Amino acid sequence: MSAFVEIRNLTKSFGRIKALDRLNFTIEEGDFSVLLGPSGCGKTTLLRSVAGFERPDEGEIVIEGRLVFSAQRGIMVPPGGRGVGMVFQSYALWPHMKVYDNIGFGLRLQKTSRNETRLAVDRLLQDLSMDGLGDRYPSELSGGQQQRVALARLLATKPPVFLMDEPLSNLDARLRMDMRSELKRIHHDSGATTIYVTHDQTEAMTMASHVVVMKEGRIQQIGAPKEIYRQPASLFVAEFVGMPRINLLPARAVLQDGKCWLETEEFKLPAAWFPSQSKVIVAARPEDITILLEPEPGAPEFKVYAVLPAGPEAFIQLRRRDRTLVVRESRQIDLRMDQSVWLKIDPSEINLYDEKTGLLLTAGQNGKAKLEGG
Repeated sequence: MSAFVEIRNLTKSFGRIKALDRLNFTIEEGDFSVLLGPSGCGKTTLLRSVAGFERPDEGEIVIEGRLVFSAQRGIMVPPGGRGVGMVFQSYALWPHMKVYDNIGFGLRLQKTSRNETRLAVDRLLQDLSMDGLGDRYPSELSGGQQQRVALARLLATKPPVFLMDEPLSNLDARLRMDMRSELKRIHHDSGATTIYVTHDQTEAMTMASHVVVMKEGRIQQIGAPKEIYRQPASLFVAEFVGMPRINLLPARAVLQDGKCWLETEEFKLPAAWFPSQSKVIVAARPEDITILLEPEPGAPEFKVYAVLPAGPEAFIQLRRRDRTLVVRESRQIDLRMDQSVWLKIDPSEINLYDEKTGLLLTAGQNGKAKLEGG
């Protein structure tokens, strides 16, 4: 695999707001990279810069080994010359054109013959389960069907890079799930390098081969979905990724009888290594906390505050004085409001963060966080 899209020191400001702040990262050929972050973090500005719709203030963009933007050299290749195709949040279909014409529009611009265009459009309609809809106008289609037309238009021209700006945000929850599967299959079949923008972490974690987490114009972490979830590089990433939210507990690292312990107000957890800072934040995912119905040594007592059933699992909110924790429970156990339970945390699954910087602490690195990009 080789770098297919390269972003070098990319910076873009709108007045006093810095939408992109010296971004550096690469996307490999055939990768499905998702730009994830809250509204205003710069992900759409980055995508539009790659597409050629925005002119950054500084930096360079390389696509397939070709420099398509350089502020220093004054290079600005227009969108049509970059070898990219884009699907917009609003679908951007021509309302006066039928489905056939919308899908074949790019092929006509490429001077493809009418017969070849018709064959290509028919094949795409069949592949996307839209047989018989070619003579309809966009207004006669459902939201999901309009989305498929936008995807078919992109696929028709076979660009080496797919750009997608929150294409599923206008669909209902069930249709979004179906379209995620469609998009993953399309990516698998086409092999196109894909950059996908979303603020929906479920989309990011289920579709991406790599996730680029952004905040205020900077990259917070780049990694595979499992890495982003299990080893967030900062407290921001830990709190932003994961539903329900991660549990954070201020703790103090102490040595006792030659062993390291992490002492919170409620728990005393063994640690495999001693962090360079004595004051840390312990982060535990809801599925890494176990509810006990009977007291056990070392398991503090909590009260059930709320039970939120979610089909095969339930989210349990628990309180002890000012502390609130959330547990993901897959066992079928009956819990009542204000019932006493006892909790145990799996120490092998926790992460430690520097209380001051909020960065992940790792063993053997003198407490320095493993932070990628930015």
